Amino acid sequence: MFSETNRYQHKKITIALSLALLVFAIATTTFNTQQSALLAVIMLLVALWTNEGLPMAAASLLPIVLFPALSILDTKATALNYAHPIIFLFLGGFLIAIAVEKSGLHTWISNKMLQLFPNTGRGIILSLVITSGLLSSILSNTTTTLLLISIALYLSDSIKLKMRFALAIAYGASVGGIMTPIGTPPNLILLGFMQEHSLPAIPFMQWMMLVAPLSIVMFIVVGLVLSIGVKGETLPIMSEPKPLTVDQKKVLGLIGFLMLLLLVNAPIRPYWQGLGLNESGILLGLGLLLFAPPFNILNWMQDKNQIPFQIMFLFGAGFSIANAFGATGLAHEVANYIISLTTLPTILLLLAIAAIVTFTTEITSNTALISIMLPIIYAVTQQAGIDSTLFMMVGTICASFAFMLPIATPPNAIAMSSGIVDVKTMMQFGLLFNLVGIVLITAFALLFWQPFLGS
Repeated sequence: MFSETNRYQHKKITIALSLALLVFAIATTTFNTQQSALLAVIMLLVALWTNEGLPMAAASLLPIVLFPALSILDTKATALNYAHPIIFLFLGGFLIAIAVEKSGLHTWISNKMLQLFPNTGRGIILSLVITSGLLSSILSNTTTTLLLISIALYLSDSIKLKMRFALAIAYGASVGGIMTPIGTPPNLILLGFMQEHSLPAIPFMQWMMLVAPLSIVMFIVVGLVLSIGVKGETLPIMSEPKPLTVDQKKVLGLIGFLMLLLLVNAPIRPYWQGLGLNESGILLGLGLLLFAPPFNILNWMQDKNQIPFQIMFLFGAGFSIANAFGATGLAHEVANYIISLTTLPTILLLLAIAAIVTFTTEITSNTALISIMLPIIYAVTQQAGIDSTLFMMVGTICASFAFMLPIATPPNAIAMSSGIVDVKTMMQFGLLFNLVGIVLITAFALLFWQPFLGS
């Protein structure tokens, strides 16, 4: 049995290596050797994550070995990405999620949810998409996903429903983040870029008026698609929730304080500048409080095995790839191909920008990507004599619409950390939502945004 399993794993690794070599050979016809090597490593990682030829944690550590060996990044520059501040935000969120489960608070909240929404798979999926999206419009999509997913997974014993619930929260958080200027970093980067180049600002309420309809349509699409195949699936009718225990009250109070602190911390310019506290520090600090009096909910020796360290390594790999994109010049090379597309009709140019950004952000940080893409889109549109704002808006929104891979967005990775979503399933749903997103964003840009933003 062992040798058969060993041969099967060897076959998966061989396939991943073969695909990487093929990508390298094709890439060398367009890019330099260093950039081609980076694309080959990305292909190797995606293949290994997909076919599970290596454990996710092991595959995610490969950049520390391969990037220096292939002269992509040195060891220090690569390893630093595995201590990125966002990783400690995850750690704090995971500690809170573990405390929710350990105290049994998730059962109490689940009972409350089932009393508010239809007791069907479709009803809960739609409610999770919308709840996650609305919270992510004012809070970090990472924070929102961490808070909701530990609760949603206990709404049903069905593996199929659990998987759909996890994806509903992750995708809802990504879609909801575009609804306000503060919902996700790329939005703020766009507004900052516009200010630097003396372009007309997009007021907070106008942004919501333009983007909220797109989010609502996408909420419905995501909810209905994820509901396919769950007709007839009902959730158990739960009894009236028991009174909260002392530990549950402690955790619920901590979560309430966290939500309030994050709301007060978020800037709403020009009315409120926020507290200026770092979200990673907030979540990690409150997560660590759970080990100390008066909480004493978590015990390191008992609970450390529940922390999904493999997801932290996964994000380290994602941040390393983003860093390598900039260091090797590959991001600029890819983006510069847009210049040749400026002779296309507006609809085709918008579709091209939407597709390039959407699929490129699957393998690199959306913040890093949009920081690189905005100056290029601006330069290209100025050179072509067309208004820049509409095209930059499309690129910015598409940077948040990455649904295929766990490294694409923090919500995707958190869904993967639940242990019930595999990469293949995420890619199947994600590809469909990517394509739908590209079409919807382009349609809204032409029919709804253009009169306000120019063309």
